[in-house]
Amino acid sequence: MSEFKRIPPEQAQALREQSAVVVDIRDLQTYALNHISGSKHLDNHSLHDFIAKADLDAPLVVVCYHGNSSQSAAAYLVSQGFSDVYSLDGGFELWRATFPQETAQNSQE
Repeated sequence: MSEFKRIPPEQAQALREQSAVVVDIRDLQTYALNHISGSKHLDNHSLHDFIAKADLDAPLVVVCYHGNSSQSAAAYLVSQGFSDVYSLDGGFELWRATFPQETAQNSQE
């Protein structure tokens, strides 16, 4: 079984440019206020449907607030069959500081 990898925002951005899927596991209200452009919100309610429809071999970047919870979520997604999973070090907070132009508000993208 493969392991997830921890990556900095710059590497996550490069993966986004190669069509990686970005999932944000923060609470829905926080996600709605600001998130990585093009990311999908993922929580316990949407998880099963997401897994059922996902390409398990596509690169997947998991984002939380500061990069801690995303590690657990990334490990779980690997256990569910995803083969190319990344946890964003520093989470959304570091992403926003690094790529402020790559954030969006108030939309379920």
